[in-house]
Amino acid sequence: MPTRIVHHGDGVAWLARARLPASHAVVTSMPDTSELPQLGFEGWKAWFVETAALAMRQVADESVAIFFQTDIKRDGRWVDKGFLVSQGAEQAGAALLWHKVVCRAPAGTTTFGRPAWAHLMCFSRSLRLDPKDSSADVLPRLGEMPWPRAMGVEACVAVCRFLAASTGATTLVDPFCGVGTLLAVANAHGLDAIGVERSAKRAERARGLVIDGV
Repeated sequence: MPTRIVHHGDGVAWLARARLPASHAVVTSMPDTSELPQLGFEGWKAWFVETAALAMRQVADESVAIFFQTDIKRDGRWVDKGFLVSQGAEQAGAALLWHKVVCRAPAGTTTFGRPAWAHLMCFSRSLRLDPKDSSADVLPRLGEMPWPRAMGVEACVAVCRFLAASTGATTLVDPFCGVGTLLAVANAHGLDAIGVERSAKRAERARGLVIDGV
C-alpha cells in the first residue's frame, strides 16, 4: 500500500532542510498574498519567487517540480503567478517542460477577481521529454475541490499520471498540502506522499483524507 506522511509545520523551513532523492517530485500550490498578509504585497511576491526557486533546487536534477497556481487581480491589474514561478525557475536553473491551462469554469464564463483558468507548470533542471510523451495543453475541468484552496481532483490525476508515465518519481511531496487532496490522489494512483501543513487541524485532516473514484 502507498504510504502517506503529513508533517505539521512550516513548508518552507521543511523544504530548506530537505535534499530530495530522484524518486521524489515536488507538486504544490503556493499560498496567495491573502494567506501571508504580514509580508505585504511586494514582500509576498519576493517570497513567492524565492520559494518556487527553493522547491526547484531541492528536487534532484532529473526530477520535477510542478506548480498549480491561479492568478489574482489587485488594484485592477492582474498578478501573473506563472511569471513569478518562471522567475523562480530562472534562479534555480530549471527549464519549463510543459505549461498547461486548467479550466476553472466553462469557456465563455465571466469571472471576477480570479480568471476562469489556472496555470499547471512543470520544471526540471535536467529531465527532457520526448515529443511522443506530450499530453493535452488544456484540461477542460478542474474537478472536485475538497476545500476552497485545493488543487482540483482532475488536475491532481493528470499530474499523477504524468509522474508515473514520464518520470522516475514514486513519491509526491507537497510542502503546502492543505487538507491533502493531492496526497490522497497520489496514494490512489500508487504513489507515496509526503505533505507539510502549518495548520494542525488541516494537517490532521490531510492524514486521513480519502478520495474515491480517481
